[in-house]
Amino acid sequence: MAGTANDKRTIFGWAMYDWANSAYITIAGAVIAPFFTGGIVPDEGYSVFGVVMSGETLWAAVVSIGAFVLFLVMPVLGAVADFSGAKRKFLRAFAVTGGVVMILMTLIPSGSVAFFLGAFLITNLAFVAANVMYDGLLVDITDDDTIDTVSSRGYAYGYVGGGLYLLLALQLITLSEGAGSVTGLETDTAVRIAIAGAGVWWIAFTWFALGRMQIHEAVTAVGEGTWKDYARVGFSRTISIGKQLTKMRHLMIFVIAFMLFNDGTQTVINISGAYARETLNLELKTIATAFLIVQFIAFVGALAFGALANRIGPKNAILVSLVGWSAITIGGFSLPEGDATAFLALAATIGLVLGGTQALSRSLYGTMIPEEASAEFFGFFSVFSKFSAIFGPLIFAVVSFQTGSGRPAILSILFFFVAGGILLWRVDVDAARESRSSFDLEHVAKM
Repeated sequence: MAGTANDKRTIFGWAMYDWANSAYITIAGAVIAPFFTGGIVPDEGYSVFGVVMSGETLWAAVVSIGAFVLFLVMPVLGAVADFSGAKRKFLRAFAVTGGVVMILMTLIPSGSVAFFLGAFLITNLAFVAANVMYDGLLVDITDDDTIDTVSSRGYAYGYVGGGLYLLLALQLITLSEGAGSVTGLETDTAVRIAIAGAGVWWIAFTWFALGRMQIHEAVTAVGEGTWKDYARVGFSRTISIGKQLTKMRHLMIFVIAFMLFNDGTQTVINISGAYARETLNLELKTIATAFLIVQFIAFVGALAFGALANRIGPKNAILVSLVGWSAITIGGFSLPEGDATAFLALAATIGLVLGGTQALSRSLYGTMIPEEASAEFFGFFSVFSKFSAIFGPLIFAVVSFQTGSGRPAILSILFFFVAGGILLWRVDVDAARESRSSFDLEHVAKM
């Protein structure tokens, strides 16, 4: 867009939104999940329709439900982002909503399990919805020569911002422990302040970021611009791309493989805090420290796996990372209860493979899709990345409920890495790239 692309102030503002929302990402896993299992759910569990469930079972279930809801709304949000010309406005609305609910969440007393889970679900939906708009703005502020660099800058700002806030929160919680609390606060109060502070951080830096974005967004007519119109177009485009995949066999195999191993990855990330608190009986301070380690090592891991990909190819590098994930799953199953050192070492390993798996999967996919329809294919990729996050947490919830322990539940996630790796091994990358010539995007009506 004229006057917008590659403007330094606008790019800085755009990247700062990743700084803003990363406080939510780190706090959700490092603090909210273990606080829920250890401070909100009663020791005897919580009854749902007469069935008593543990905290980690409930957490896994709500993560799965949230992923399913996101899968349903992603096509609509994608259409809004592409056609509304109001991505910036929607970004602000969703971010503020998520931040405010996050602050209000801290007022929910212990034992109010349903209210707490409902509030978390809203914040998670708002976070993803805002991110859809944020990602959509990238094409408005860059050109083909700068988009990769700017996208990477956003990730870098996010790692630093999220890590910095988690470090501050960890300090507050640590200084508030025990009878000799330096802050004069009880641990429960300090944790609630840390959660509320993440909401304030999210809102404040969103305002700062948007104030620096001077963006002229393109508007494309979609009927009368109602949510119904956006829903029709969004789902039509998703179905259209799905049909195209049947003509691109190896790309389709990659997408299925990604759905499997991404499900495992997202399950480990979303469940590890609750698992560490309830099954491993670790302190919240230890869990938060582990997430801090993951946050910073993931940046190094992305660079290391990028270098590895240059030597052995991105597909083989991802396969190496999946071997690492499999080892992590087995290690998580075997961790002794209360062993903080072993848990922190496992967190460092997660950070190393996390950055590589995420970065290389996206870049490899990008080399196998038609350039003239990259936006549509990445939209499809986003939709099914949310779909793939449903089943891992669901299986974890079912297994932990049936066995009464999170250990066999965490081991069950091994299936996703093994199955995903086997399918990825069968992908012929060169054939996938050659199949781009068979692409013919069906016309999607925008009435």
